Amino acid sequence: MLTSGVAGITAAGLGLSTDSAGGPVEQRVSLASNVSVERIYSHARNQAIDMVAIHPRNVSSRGLPVCLMLHGRFGDALDSVAGLPAWLSNSVAAGRVPPFTLLSVDGGSNNYWHRRPGDDAMTMLLDEVPQWLSERGLGEPIAAAGISMGGFGALVYARRRRELGDPIQTAGVIAPALHTSWREMRKRRAFTNEAEWRAIDPLRHVDAHGDLPLGVWCGNGDKFIEGTRRFIRLARPTYASTSPGRHNKTYFRKALPELVDFIGGHIRT
Repeated sequence: MLTSGVAGITAAGLGLSTDSAGGPVEQRVSLASNVSVERIYSHARNQAIDMVAIHPRNVSSRGLPVCLMLHGRFGDALDSVAGLPAWLSNSVAAGRVPPFTLLSVDGGSNNYWHRRPGDDAMTMLLDEVPQWLSERGLGEPIAAAGISMGGFGALVYARRRRELGDPIQTAGVIAPALHTSWREMRKRRAFTNEAEWRAIDPLRHVDAHGDLPLGVWCGNGDKFIEGTRRFIRLARPTYASTSPGRHNKTYFRKALPELVDFIGGHIRT
């Protein structure tokens, strides 16, 4: 089922999730006709999921390049898009970025977007999402972004695309959930063992992105600031910001408009 605008998703609400024991922090927003939500079955995840697409106002979505927007821990596709319909539209209208689509899908509440038996979010992103986009006349996924656990996932996705010989054009992450020790990571109960985590941990694969234009944002009071600073030091991203802020919606909403402009500024149309 495909729905657009306020009627389609107001009941569900939209928000920005955080990696916290208290669960998601929700911020309801009003929506316009440039947002659509579709319930679709993912064979890779073995369940029905929501797919949310945002395109700039007064611009046809047909054929626009797509940036995947990956949600955080305890979140879902709807949690990823608060504020984005307006920020994307405003940036395009002002001529700061070319038109593109932001796409969010449900990846699971605590799986770090990696392959797990019976619930494979990464295969969904790599194999199913391009097919879904093509079937709907949308462009190819050429960028990735994410917050917290979604930032971790966006970095893994960028690595996988490069390994497959089909690299994305750009990526941006906000407060990526980069733990610096297995002791901390295992508390999340997301990985079977330390070896599984180490195999995909972006901090242990900082060279995996080549010369990918990459933006990184993190509040200097964020619980992931240590891992993020280490990643910035080792990976030397195109742009990095560690300004005042914590791991919460206040900081995320401050950084997201900058992320939109960074992604758009590095898309080759």
